[in-house]
Amino acid sequence: MSHIKPIKLTAFALLVLAGCSATVQAQVSTSKEFIKAPATVVKKAPLTENELKRWSHLDLIKDSIPGMSVDKAYAELLQGKKGQKVIIGIVDSGVDIEHEDLKGMIWTNTKEIPGNGIDDDKNGFIDDVHGWNFLGDAVHENLEMTRIAKKADDGSAEYKAALAQYNEKYGEALLDKQQVDRLLDIHNTIKKELNKADYKLEDLSTITSANPKVLESKRIMTQIFTNAGPTFDPEAELNEYAEQVEDQLKYNLNKDYDGRKIVGDNPEDIKNNHYGNNIVFGPDKEKALHGTHVAGIIAQVRGNNLGGDGVATNVEILTVRAVPDGDEYDKDIALAIRYAVDNGAKVINGSFGKSFSPHKQWVYDAIAYAAKKDVLIVHAAGNDGYNIDETKNINYPNDSKDNVKEFADNLITIGAINKSYGENVVASFSNFGKINVDVFAPGEEIYATVPNNKYKYLQGTSMASPNAAGVAALIRSYYPKLKAAQVKKILMDSGVALPSTVVLGKSENPGEKPAAVSSSESSKTAKMVNAYNALLMAEKMSKK
Repeated sequence: MSHIKPIKLTAFALLVLAGCSATVQAQVSTSKEFIKAPATVVKKAPLTENELKRWSHLDLIKDSIPGMSVDKAYAELLQGKKGQKVIIGIVDSGVDIEHEDLKGMIWTNTKEIPGNGIDDDKNGFIDDVHGWNFLGDAVHENLEMTRIAKKADDGSAEYKAALAQYNEKYGEALLDKQQVDRLLDIHNTIKKELNKADYKLEDLSTITSANPKVLESKRIMTQIFTNAGPTFDPEAELNEYAEQVEDQLKYNLNKDYDGRKIVGDNPEDIKNNHYGNNIVFGPDKEKALHGTHVAGIIAQVRGNNLGGDGVATNVEILTVRAVPDGDEYDKDIALAIRYAVDNGAKVINGSFGKSFSPHKQWVYDAIAYAAKKDVLIVHAAGNDGYNIDETKNINYPNDSKDNVKEFADNLITIGAINKSYGENVVASFSNFGKINVDVFAPGEEIYATVPNNKYKYLQGTSMASPNAAGVAALIRSYYPKLKAAQVKKILMDSGVALPSTVVLGKSENPGEKPAAVSSSESSKTAKMVNAYNALLMAEKMSKK
């Protein structure tokens, strides 16, 4: 999974990570009416720490932040109401089910007797008490384009396209290596000058050295801090960037690396379908960072003064580990969806994706199976800043075999927004497309659980998808008679409108900002998911 993991901190990403929030000058309505986009927007001072940790739960009008009005929904619509428990399948890199802020929110298979080594429920998975790990002890993996490119040339269009993209990506990775080495050198210069690694923007102003290298390092790091925002941690994030680049060259783009060998199955045979183990966070809990963060966005306990707050309270997280550090296999995703469906999931979050899918029909069949069983799949749009309506930019899995006409009505694709309501509200990394992206949700600087009782800000459509999935879970909890297709329609139709014009994606010319376009080009709806509106619409729809 190359482009839905936490975003690489390239020089350009570092300079566009975060901007100011917006204050909306509008009257606050106390009536239970749909929240609509305001007409007037002005700049606001930076968010407080508490606002930043919870901005996706706040309200555009009341709090001046384009969140999903989750707090407003709980305060005004859900007080005193009792919903049903909803199982949410997290198909991802694994989840730290022992995390302090996820305890009590983890699904348990009551048909299994833990640790007895027997397949008590006879589903083919031994001791699958909290889910299943289809990757076994595997962690790193090739990108799909690497797997295709290292095969013999069969003359196919897919091979030629994969080889071309592989060569391009490999060249970019080499440039990234040069870039990260330079950034680390700049960082180490500042560390030495300040004699500490955990410096902030205000510390840079104390540097008085006349050394040209120190002054240049100060200038560049000041620019990075200014644009990246108050949560930027140079020591942690630059080293994380370096690790990502190293992993790309060592594993993702290394034709000689075989990450699948350790699993022991045949990934080309969908009938070879019982493999892996029941350790749902995998062999290294730290590597379950992505899935643990996704789970936390949905289900971390609200109001307990630990980390952030989850969107949904009445949920159980069912973990299916199927996404390695690289691109997922189609077989694993197809089987993971089916496993989650068969074990009662009513919502499945998929914060993964790739640009090639050799066995996409297996995944299409799994999506159709989920539709038949009334299960909603919430999927991240991808972090390339591409228009995924264009054939060359398809983000798999999707729900249209021709990239135009949907074959199922139970998959919703989510783009990412940031906390600044204005023409830059769509995150620059977010994919878009008026055919293949349905709606947007908060995806920049989202605070949630990571392994070993820690918390972290991450950004990506990976974070937008579980925000939307959490709202879907609220609907399915309080209005359980509504079908998956109806929940999808509610998420789309009840959203708050984007501004009339927005900036989408990234410019092909580095350093040049794309021109603003009509927000109708952004997605099917040109809207942002809103929990308050969604529950109001669900109430109306449930009475019909």
